[in-house]
Amino acid sequence: MKIGLRILLGYFLVVGLAAWFLLNVFMAEVKPGVRATQEDTLVGTAHLLAAAVAGDMKAGTLLSSGVLERMRDALRGPIRANVSGIDRERLDYRFYITDARGIVLYDSDGRDAGKDYSRWNDVYLTLRGKYGARSTRSDPDDEDSTVMHVAAPIVAQGKLIGVLTVAKPNASVQAFVERSQQSILRGGAVLLGLSLLIGLAVTSWLARALGKLMAYVSAVEAGRKVVLPELGKSEIGTLGRALEAMRARLEGKEYAEQLMHTLAHELKSPIAAIQASAELLQEEMAEQERRHFLGNIVSQNARQKQLIDKLLALVRVEQQQRLEAAESVELHALARQAGADFAGALAAAGVTLEYADAAREGGEGGEGGEGGDGAGSAGAGDAGAPLLVRGDSLLLRQALGNLLDNAIGFSPPGGVVRIALWRAQNEAGIDVCDQGPGVPAYAAERLFERFYSLPRPGGGKSTGLGLPFVREVAALHGGTVTVASAPQGGCRARLVLPLPLAI
Repeated sequence: MKIGLRILLGYFLVVGLAAWFLLNVFMAEVKPGVRATQEDTLVGTAHLLAAAVAGDMKAGTLLSSGVLERMRDALRGPIRANVSGIDRERLDYRFYITDARGIVLYDSDGRDAGKDYSRWNDVYLTLRGKYGARSTRSDPDDEDSTVMHVAAPIVAQGKLIGVLTVAKPNASVQAFVERSQQSILRGGAVLLGLSLLIGLAVTSWLARALGKLMAYVSAVEAGRKVVLPELGKSEIGTLGRALEAMRARLEGKEYAEQLMHTLAHELKSPIAAIQASAELLQEEMAEQERRHFLGNIVSQNARQKQLIDKLLALVRVEQQQRLEAAESVELHALARQAGADFAGALAAAGVTLEYADAAREGGEGGEGGEGGDGAGSAGAGDAGAPLLVRGDSLLLRQALGNLLDNAIGFSPPGGVVRIALWRAQNEAGIDVCDQGPGVPAYAAERLFERFYSLPRPGGGKSTGLGLPFVREVAALHGGTVTVASAPQGGCRARLVLPLPLAI
C-alpha cells in the first residue's frame, strides 16, 4: 500500500472515530438537556400557581376559586402557537392540589380527586420541605410515555397547607429533541465531509510531493539522468535537497575514483609506447628507423590527446543532468553539418556518404536519397519536411559525428555510409548505416561500455568513448540509441529523439 493511501486511511480513521464519539456525546446530551429545560419551566409554573391559589385554599374556597376555573378553561381551550417551526394546538399541562396530608383536593383531569398521593415523591418530598419531583410512565410498558411532575409548596402565613403539582408529558418536547438531533447529525455530516475534504487535499499534496521524491530516488537508483523536482520549502523539500547533496557528493567521489582508475589504465599503453620509442631514439640507428619511432611518438601522443579530449567531453555530459538551454534543431540540417565535418575522413577512407529520408510514419530509414560523389559531399535530404526536435544542437552534432566516425572506420574502401532520417508518431530518428562486418554476437552487450572497442578493418584504434558519449547525449534529450547488425548487412546505429508536442 502506498504511503499516500496509508496517510489518507489513517486520517479518515482518526477523524471518523472523533466524529463518531462527538456526535454520540451530543446526541446523548440533547434529550437530558431539553428535559432539564422543561423541568426548569415546570418549577417556575408550579410556584406561580401555588402562590395564586394559596389565599383561596387558606379561606377554604379552593374548589370555587376563580383562579382554578380560569386555569381549567385555559387547559381545555385551543391555542395557536408555532414554536420554532412546531405547531402547538393545546396545552399539555396537568396540575393537581393536595392538602397537608397528601390527599388530592383538586385534579385538572378530574380523575384522582380524593386519592392519597402522600407517597408520590413530588408530594412526599415537598411536604417535608424538600424539592419534590418525579417522572412516571403513564403506560408501564411504554418508555416514551413518561410524564414529568414538579411540585411546589402552598404556604399561607408561613405555614405549609398543601402542595401543587404541575405535570407535563415528556413526549410534548420529543419533537424538539428529534429536530435537535437531526440538526446535529446534519451539521456533523457537513463538518465530517469538510474534514475529509481537507484531509484529502493535504494527503494529496503529501502524496504528490512524496511521489515526486520517490520517482527521483528511483531514477537515481536506476542510474538515469534526473533533476530534483521542485518540492517547495517544506520538510519534504528540505529532505529532497539533502538527498540531492548527498547524491552529488557520493557520485562525485565514486565517479572521480573510477575515472582516475580507467584513465590511468588506458594511458599506460600510449605512455609505454612513447617511453620505449624515446629510449630507442637515444641509440644510434638508421634514419628510416628514427623516422619510424618519431612517427610512433607523434601518433601515440595524438592518441593520448584524443583520449583525454573525448574523456573530458564524456565527463561533462555524464555529469550534466539536464539541458540548460534547449533550442529547436532541424535534423536534416544537422545531418548535413555532421557530414560536412567528416568530408576529409570520408575522402581519406574512400567512402561515400548518402542521405535518405523516410517520410512514412514510423518507417525505417528510407532507401531513397541522392548519392554522394565519393568524396563525401553527397547532397541531401531536402525532399523531406522539416524534422524539428528540442535539444542542444552542438551535443547532437557531436553525437552524430561519433556515429559517423564509427561507420567510416568500419566501412570497407569504396563502401557507402547512409544517414537516414525518419519520423514516427511522437519521435524522430537518425539511422547511420554502414557496409562493414556488423556487430559480433559477443560484443552486442558491451558496445556502450566505457573504453570498450572492436578492432577496425584497417587496423585503426578507437578510444571506446564515442558510443558512451552518444548514449549520454540521447538520455539528456529523453531519447535512446541502439547499435546492431543490419538485416541487409553491415551495422546500423539508431538515434531516436522525442518530437515536441506542437509538432
